[in-house]
Amino acid sequence: MNAMTRSDRESLIKVCRLRARVAKDKIAALAAERCAEFERQLATIFAWDSDEAWKQLNTAAEEFEALTNAKIAERSRELGIPPEFAPRRESYWAGRNENASKHRRMELTRVAHSRIESDEKAAKAAIDAASAEIQTHLLADGLESAAAKAFLESMPDPEALMPAVTVELVQKQLPRPFGGNGLLRRQ
Repeated sequence: MNAMTRSDRESLIKVCRLRARVAKDKIAALAAERCAEFERQLATIFAWDSDEAWKQLNTAAEEFEALTNAKIAERSRELGIPPEFAPRRESYWAGRNENASKHRRMELTRVAHSRIESDEKAAKAAIDAASAEIQTHLLADGLESAAAKAFLESMPDPEALMPAVTVELVQKQLPRPFGGNGLLRRQ
């Protein structure tokens, strides 16, 4: 097997960096696409007549409601309630359910965007890590001394530098409540 030349390594490093840049651009575009798709899903209103089964069920519900209202009106007459004051049963098709609430949509959007942003950063970090690994192998191939090769292994582990954050840990950093009633102690 022929050893790589210095020129080969330099060319491969340039290609590696170019591919990493393109991959990260694709990740950013994909993240934007994921956000747009989530917001499209969240904005979707499901009309009662957009599905044949829903259409049939809605018609049956309307017929039952009409029958129910006729019986309510009859009972109201028996009780002497004027028609304009008589109660009636009114139902409607709710095409959005939870996401009809602006507050809920904002909350879901914030969580989705946070998740997508986290995934985007993780994907970009993975691309950078793969690129760094490839470049390291290419450059290490040209190293001759044991000291230089050992130096490459001296990078600390990112997991060790950034420990997990737990609710318990954060609570320990907050002022303690006064008497357990949620009021903070005065300093």
